[in-house]
Amino acid sequence: MSHRADASNALDNRGYSGPLVRGQNPATLVDTATRDRITDSLYWKEQCFGLNAATLLDRAVELTYFGGTYGVGMKPTPFLCLAFKLLTLVPDNEIILEYLNTGGEEWKYLRALAAFYIRLTFDPDDIYKNLEPLLLDSRKLRRRRKEEYTLTYMDEFVDELLTKERSCATSLWKLPSRQVLEDLEKLEPRESPLQAELDAMDEDEEMPDADDRNGHASENGRSRSSSVGSRSGSNSG
Repeated sequence: MSHRADASNALDNRGYSGPLVRGQNPATLVDTATRDRITDSLYWKEQCFGLNAATLLDRAVELTYFGGTYGVGMKPTPFLCLAFKLLTLVPDNEIILEYLNTGGEEWKYLRALAAFYIRLTFDPDDIYKNLEPLLLDSRKLRRRRKEEYTLTYMDEFVDELLTKERSCATSLWKLPSRQVLEDLEKLEPRESPLQAELDAMDEDEEMPDADDRNGHASENGRSRSSSVGSRSGSNSG
């Protein structure tokens, strides 16, 4: 009963006095049916009750896959349960960024968890600023689907968070396009990570290679020699 009371208190808007996300209790960002499955699950009752931002980290580094719900009974994954627990805790953004960056370098599922939470709760410009760099993270991830595990990658998951309307059994609020935020001067135009390489390729195409330069130099040298020879012949005659 104490587990249910804990969850009910977190979801009772009348008694909720914590931080709001876009004007609402962050715990209600998860669909009602999914919330019910989470709070009824064994993992939530045994592993999530009483966690804080520090002790939740111990659970997050144990994750070996991510996902939403699975099986005939649509059971929530530990990943989803921990994400919901973060929504009830609402830790400082600095803590989440530590999860994402420092901790995420070592524990990839911790990074995925932080990225998911950021997509749900951060301001639009901060979502882009913090998630777009992860498009360079190509580490493999195991994802639990309804009936099986599948292989994906961190950058693919992050792209899903930035472009899709739903992820991990959770509806994602509509994110303004990057162009809109650039027009509002909340974001700098994004430069492709491959831009330097593309620029170098363009320079290589514009400049003749060493063999060509040497060939031209030899031809020019022969031309000048021939010209000098002709002039010398003419003068001597």
